[in-house]
Amino acid sequence: MEFKDYYQILGVKPDADSKAIKKAYRKLAHQYHPDMNPEKGSEAKFKEVAEAYQVLKNEQLRAEFDQIRQYGAQSKQGFKPPPGWKASHDTGFQGGAQFDEDFSDFFKTVFGGGQPFGQSGFNQSRSVRGQDIEIELPLLLEETLKESQKQVAFNLPADEYTQTASLKKHLNVKIPQGVVDGERIRLKGQGKAGYNGGTAGDLYLHIRVAPHPIFEVQGHNIIITIPLAPWEAALGTKINVPTLDGNINLSIPSDSQSGDKLRVKGKGLKTKNHNGDMLAIVKVIMPAKTSEKGKQLWQELAKSETINPRKEWSAKS
Repeated sequence: MEFKDYYQILGVKPDADSKAIKKAYRKLAHQYHPDMNPEKGSEAKFKEVAEAYQVLKNEQLRAEFDQIRQYGAQSKQGFKPPPGWKASHDTGFQGGAQFDEDFSDFFKTVFGGGQPFGQSGFNQSRSVRGQDIEIELPLLLEETLKESQKQVAFNLPADEYTQTASLKKHLNVKIPQGVVDGERIRLKGQGKAGYNGGTAGDLYLHIRVAPHPIFEVQGHNIIITIPLAPWEAALGTKINVPTLDGNINLSIPSDSQSGDKLRVKGKGLKTKNHNGDMLAIVKVIMPAKTSEKGKQLWQELAKSETINPRKEWSAKS
Protein backbone atom coordinates (compact mmCIF):
# COMPACT_ATOMS: atom_id res chain seq x y z
CA MET A 1 0.00 0.00 0.00
CA GLU A 2 1.29 3.42 -0.93
CA PHE A 3 1.90 5.99 1.80
CA LYS A 4 0.13 9.30 1.13
CA ASP A 5 1.67 12.52 2.40
CA TYR A 6 -1.33 14.82 2.64
CA TYR A 7 0.85 17.87 3.23
CA GLN A 8 2.69 17.20 -0.02
CA ILE A 9 -0.55 16.61 -1.88
CA LEU A 10 -1.87 20.04 -0.89
CA GLY A 11 1.54 21.65 -1.29
CA VAL A 12 1.70 23.01 2.28
CA LYS A 13 4.28 22.71 5.05
CA PRO A 14 3.62 20.45 8.07
CA ASP A 15 3.26 23.54 10.28
CA ALA A 16 0.73 25.25 7.99
CA ASP A 17 -2.28 26.76 9.75
CA SER A 18 -5.91 26.01 8.86
CA LYS A 19 -6.17 29.15 6.72
CA ALA A 20 -3.24 28.10 4.52
CA ILE A 21 -4.60 24.57 4.22
CA LYS A 22 -8.02 25.81 3.17
CA LYS A 23 -6.52 28.22 0.64
CA ALA A 24 -4.38 25.47 -0.91
CA TYR A 25 -7.35 23.10 -1.09
CA ARG A 26 -9.62 25.63 -2.81
CA LYS A 27 -6.96 26.38 -5.41
CA LEU A 28 -6.32 22.73 -6.22
CA ALA A 29 -9.99 21.72 -6.08
CA HIS A 30 -10.80 24.41 -8.64
CA GLN A 31 -7.86 23.29 -10.78
CA TYR A 32 -8.76 19.58 -10.84
CA HIS A 33 -12.56 19.58 -10.51
CA PRO A 34 -13.95 17.35 -13.31
CA ASP A 35 -16.41 20.07 -14.34
CA MET A 36 -13.54 22.51 -14.78
CA ASN A 37 -10.81 20.17 -16.03
CA PRO A 38 -11.76 17.48 -18.59
CA GLU A 39 -8.18 16.17 -18.87
CA LYS A 40 -7.53 12.51 -18.07
CA GLY A 41 -6.55 12.00 -14.43
CA SER A 42 -8.09 15.22 -13.14
CA GLU A 43 -10.92 13.41 -11.33
CA ALA A 44 -8.47 11.12 -9.51
CA LYS A 45 -6.36 14.11 -8.55
CA PHE A 46 -9.45 15.96 -7.32
CA LYS A 47 -10.40 13.01 -5.08
CA GLU A 48 -6.85 12.85 -3.72
CA VAL A 49 -6.90 16.58 -2.89
CA ALA A 50 -10.32 16.27 -1.24
CA GLU A 51 -9.10 13.35 0.88
CA ALA A 52 -6.04 15.30 2.03
CA TYR A 53 -8.19 18.28 2.98
CA GLN A 54 -10.67 16.16 4.97
CA VAL A 55 -7.80 14.93 7.12
CA LEU A 56 -5.79 18.14 7.56
CA LYS A 57 -8.76 20.39 8.32
CA ASN A 58 -9.72 18.15 11.25
CA GLU A 59 -7.53 18.66 14.34
CA GLN A 60 -7.92 15.09 15.60
CA LEU A 61 -7.37 13.44 12.24
CA ARG A 62 -4.41 15.69 11.59
CA ALA A 63 -2.85 14.75 14.93
CA GLU A 64 -3.24 11.07 14.08
CA PHE A 65 -1.83 11.60 10.60
CA ASP A 66 1.20 13.43 12.03
CA GLN A 67 1.78 10.43 14.23
CA ILE A 68 1.51 7.89 11.41
CA ARG A 69 3.55 10.17 9.11
CA GLN A 70 6.53 10.03 11.46
CA TYR A 71 6.34 6.26 11.34
CA GLY A 72 5.70 5.62 7.69
CA ALA A 73 6.82 8.55 5.53
CA GLN A 74 10.20 6.94 4.89
CA SER A 75 8.74 4.54 2.34
CA LYS A 76 6.41 5.57 -0.45
CA GLN A 77 5.55 1.95 -1.17
CA GLY A 78 4.83 -1.05 0.95
CA PHE A 79 3.45 1.06 3.80
CA LYS A 80 1.98 -0.78 6.78
CA PRO A 81 0.59 0.84 9.96
CA PRO A 82 2.78 0.47 13.06
CA PRO A 83 2.20 -2.58 15.27
CA GLY A 84 -0.85 -2.13 17.48
CA TRP A 85 -2.37 0.64 15.35
CA LYS A 86 -6.14 0.52 15.44
CA ALA A 87 -8.27 2.53 13.00
CA SER A 88 -10.50 5.00 14.78
CA HIS A 89 -12.65 6.79 12.16
CA ASP A 90 -15.30 6.03 9.61
CA THR A 91 -14.44 6.56 5.96
CA GLY A 92 -17.77 8.07 4.94
CA PHE A 93 -19.93 11.12 5.57
CA GLN A 94 -23.34 11.21 7.20
CA GLY A 95 -25.92 11.08 4.45
CA GLY A 96 -23.29 10.31 1.82
CA ALA A 97 -21.98 6.79 2.31
CA GLN A 98 -21.39 6.42 -1.44
CA PHE A 99 -18.46 8.81 -1.07
CA ASP A 100 -16.71 6.13 0.95
CA GLU A 101 -15.50 4.50 -2.25
CA ASP A 102 -13.59 7.63 -3.21
CA PHE A 103 -11.13 7.28 -0.34
CA SER A 104 -7.80 5.53 -0.82
CA ASP A 105 -6.79 2.26 0.80
CA PHE A 106 -4.28 4.25 2.84
CA PHE A 107 -7.05 6.42 4.28
CA LYS A 108 -9.33 3.46 5.04
CA THR A 109 -6.51 1.57 6.76
CA VAL A 110 -5.38 4.48 8.90
CA PHE A 111 -8.70 6.18 9.67
CA GLY A 112 -11.36 3.51 9.20
CA GLY A 113 -13.71 3.08 12.17
CA GLY A 114 -17.16 3.72 13.47
CA GLN A 115 -18.55 7.24 12.99
CA PRO A 116 -18.63 9.97 10.36
CA PHE A 117 -16.37 13.00 10.36
CA GLY A 118 -17.38 15.83 12.64
CA GLN A 119 -18.48 13.46 15.42
CA SER A 120 -16.51 12.05 18.31
CA GLY A 121 -15.61 8.87 16.47
CA PHE A 122 -12.02 8.40 17.65
CA ASN A 123 -11.17 5.43 19.78
CA GLN A 124 -11.32 6.62 23.38
CA SER A 125 -9.13 3.75 24.54
CA ARG A 126 -6.13 4.55 22.35
CA SER A 127 -3.70 7.31 23.25
CA VAL A 128 -2.59 9.68 20.50
CA ARG A 129 0.55 11.79 20.49
CA GLY A 130 0.02 15.55 20.34
CA GLN A 131 0.80 17.71 17.32
CA ASP A 132 4.26 19.23 16.92
CA ILE A 133 4.60 23.01 16.74
CA GLU A 134 7.21 24.72 14.56
CA ILE A 135 8.24 28.38 14.83
CA GLU A 136 11.10 30.53 13.58
CA LEU A 137 13.62 32.03 16.00
CA PRO A 138 15.59 35.02 14.65
CA LEU A 139 19.15 35.54 15.92
CA LEU A 140 21.87 38.10 15.33
CA LEU A 141 25.16 36.75 14.01
CA GLU A 142 26.88 37.91 17.20
CA GLU A 143 24.46 35.85 19.30
CA THR A 144 25.77 32.61 17.81
CA LEU A 145 29.23 33.11 19.35
CA LYS A 146 28.23 31.88 22.79
CA GLU A 147 25.48 30.05 24.61
CA SER A 148 22.54 32.36 25.34
CA GLN A 149 19.04 32.44 26.78
CA LYS A 150 16.15 33.56 24.57
CA GLN A 151 12.48 33.97 25.43
CA VAL A 152 10.14 32.55 22.81
CA ALA A 153 6.38 33.00 22.59
CA PHE A 154 4.08 30.76 20.56
CA ASN A 155 0.44 29.71 20.37
CA LEU A 156 -0.98 26.27 21.00
CA PRO A 157 -4.11 26.09 18.81
CA ALA A 158 -7.55 25.48 20.25
CA ASP A 159 -8.82 21.89 20.31
CA GLU A 160 -12.48 21.05 19.77
CA TYR A 161 -12.07 17.49 21.07
CA THR A 162 -10.52 18.31 24.44
CA GLN A 163 -12.52 21.54 24.62
CA THR A 164 -9.38 23.60 25.26
CA ALA A 165 -8.99 27.16 24.03
CA SER A 166 -5.90 28.45 22.26
CA LEU A 167 -3.06 29.11 24.67
CA LYS A 168 -0.09 31.43 24.40
CA LYS A 169 3.07 30.00 25.94
CA HIS A 170 6.31 31.68 26.93
CA LEU A 171 9.53 29.72 27.37
CA ASN A 172 13.10 30.60 28.27
CA VAL A 173 15.19 28.57 25.87
CA LYS A 174 18.90 27.80 25.99
CA ILE A 175 20.47 28.42 22.59
CA PRO A 176 23.76 26.52 22.21
CA GLN A 177 26.92 28.15 20.93
CA GLY A 178 27.57 27.78 17.23
CA VAL A 179 24.04 27.42 15.87
CA VAL A 180 23.75 28.18 12.16
CA ASP A 181 21.04 29.50 9.89
CA GLY A 182 18.49 26.78 9.09
CA GLU A 183 19.34 24.63 12.11
CA ARG A 184 16.39 23.14 14.02
CA ILE A 185 16.27 22.86 17.82
CA ARG A 186 13.84 20.37 19.37
CA LEU A 187 12.14 21.06 22.70
CA LYS A 188 10.58 17.77 23.73
CA GLY A 189 7.02 17.82 25.05
CA GLN A 190 6.43 21.54 24.48
CA GLY A 191 4.00 21.06 21.59
CA LYS A 192 0.29 20.35 21.69
CA ALA A 193 -1.02 18.02 24.38
CA GLY A 194 -1.76 14.42 23.46
CA TYR A 195 -5.13 12.63 23.58
CA ASN A 196 -6.18 10.01 26.09
CA GLY A 197 -2.89 10.10 27.93
CA GLY A 198 -0.75 10.33 24.80
CA THR A 199 2.53 12.22 25.01
CA ALA A 200 2.65 15.87 24.05
CA GLY A 201 4.12 16.92 20.74
CA ASP A 202 7.41 18.75 20.46
CA LEU A 203 8.30 22.36 19.77
CA TYR A 204 10.79 22.91 16.96
CA LEU A 205 12.71 26.17 16.70
CA HIS A 206 13.95 26.98 13.20
CA ILE A 207 17.02 29.21 13.55
CA ARG A 208 17.06 32.20 11.21
CA VAL A 209 20.30 34.21 11.46
CA ALA A 210 19.68 37.77 10.29
CA PRO A 211 21.97 39.10 7.52
CA HIS A 212 24.80 41.20 8.97
CA PRO A 213 25.40 44.73 7.63
CA ILE A 214 29.20 44.18 7.47
CA PHE A 215 30.02 40.49 7.46
CA GLU A 216 29.17 37.70 5.04
CA VAL A 217 29.14 34.08 6.19
CA GLN A 218 31.02 31.26 4.47
CA GLY A 219 30.72 28.06 6.48
CA HIS A 220 32.21 28.94 9.86
CA ASN A 221 34.28 31.77 8.39
CA ILE A 222 33.15 35.37 8.09
CA ILE A 223 34.18 37.75 5.32
CA ILE A 224 34.67 41.51 5.56
CA THR A 225 35.64 43.91 2.77
CA ILE A 226 38.50 46.29 3.70
CA PRO A 227 38.31 49.58 1.75
CA LEU A 228 41.77 51.12 1.25
CA ALA A 229 42.97 54.34 -0.32
CA PRO A 230 45.46 53.77 -3.17
CA TRP A 231 48.37 55.06 -1.09
CA GLU A 232 47.41 52.79 1.82
CA ALA A 233 47.48 49.79 -0.48
CA ALA A 234 50.77 50.89 -2.04
CA LEU A 235 52.64 51.85 1.12
CA GLY A 236 51.02 49.53 3.64
CA THR A 237 49.30 50.68 6.81
CA LYS A 238 47.70 49.56 10.05
CA ILE A 239 43.91 50.04 10.37
CA ASN A 240 41.24 49.40 13.00
CA VAL A 241 38.92 46.61 11.81
CA PRO A 242 35.63 45.43 13.41
CA THR A 243 35.08 41.78 14.30
CA LEU A 244 32.06 40.03 15.84
CA ASP A 245 33.49 40.50 19.34
CA GLY A 246 35.29 43.85 19.21
CA ASN A 247 37.80 45.74 17.07
CA ILE A 248 41.37 44.72 16.23
CA ASN A 249 44.34 46.44 14.62
CA LEU A 250 45.15 44.84 11.27
CA SER A 251 48.43 45.37 9.41
CA ILE A 252 48.05 45.88 5.67
CA PRO A 253 51.21 44.92 3.73
CA SER A 254 52.60 47.25 1.09
CA ASP A 255 51.73 46.64 -2.56
CA SER A 256 48.33 45.15 -1.63
CA GLN A 257 45.96 44.54 -4.53
CA SER A 258 42.16 44.55 -4.71
CA GLY A 259 40.99 41.01 -4.00
CA ASP A 260 43.90 40.10 -1.72
CA LYS A 261 42.77 38.09 1.32
CA LEU A 262 44.11 38.56 4.83
CA ARG A 263 43.19 35.76 7.25
CA VAL A 264 42.58 36.55 10.92
CA LYS A 265 42.64 33.23 12.78
CA GLY A 266 39.85 32.42 15.22
CA LYS A 267 37.72 35.51 14.57
CA GLY A 268 34.96 33.68 12.70
CA LEU A 269 31.98 31.71 13.98
CA LYS A 270 32.37 29.30 16.87
CA THR A 271 31.32 25.78 17.71
CA LYS A 272 32.17 23.68 20.74
CA ASN A 273 35.29 22.30 19.06
CA HIS A 274 36.27 24.81 16.40
CA ASN A 275 36.61 28.53 15.73
CA GLY A 276 36.31 29.81 12.18
CA ASP A 277 38.44 32.61 10.76
CA MET A 278 37.78 36.12 9.50
CA LEU A 279 38.82 36.81 5.90
CA ALA A 280 39.55 40.46 5.14
CA ILE A 281 39.25 41.19 1.41
CA VAL A 282 41.17 44.23 0.14
CA LYS A 283 39.28 46.72 -2.03
CA VAL A 284 41.19 49.76 -3.34
CA ILE A 285 38.97 52.86 -3.46
CA MET A 286 39.76 55.82 -5.70
CA PRO A 287 38.93 59.37 -4.55
CA ALA A 288 35.50 60.51 -5.67
CA LYS A 289 37.08 63.70 -7.06
CA THR A 290 40.78 64.32 -7.60
CA SER A 291 42.21 67.76 -6.83
CA GLU A 292 44.57 69.57 -9.18
CA LYS A 293 47.47 68.83 -6.87
CA GLY A 294 46.43 65.18 -6.80
CA LYS A 295 46.34 65.02 -10.60
CA GLN A 296 49.87 66.37 -10.76
CA LEU A 297 51.06 63.71 -8.33
CA TRP A 298 49.29 60.97 -10.30
CA GLN A 299 50.99 62.25 -13.47
CA GLU A 300 54.36 62.13 -11.78
CA LEU A 301 53.60 58.60 -10.55
CA ALA A 302 52.60 57.55 -14.07
CA LYS A 303 55.99 58.70 -15.37
CA SER A 304 58.01 57.09 -12.59
CA GLU A 305 56.25 53.69 -12.36
CA THR A 306 55.99 51.03 -15.05
CA ILE A 307 52.77 49.02 -14.94
CA ASN A 308 50.66 47.21 -17.51
CA PRO A 309 47.27 46.57 -15.80
CA ARG A 310 45.95 44.77 -18.89
CA LYS A 311 48.88 42.43 -19.34
CA GLU A 312 46.65 39.34 -19.14
CA TRP A 313 44.63 40.57 -22.11
CA SER A 314 47.72 40.62 -24.27
CA ALA A 315 48.75 37.14 -23.19
CA LYS A 316 45.35 35.66 -24.07
CA SER A 317 44.78 37.46 -27.38
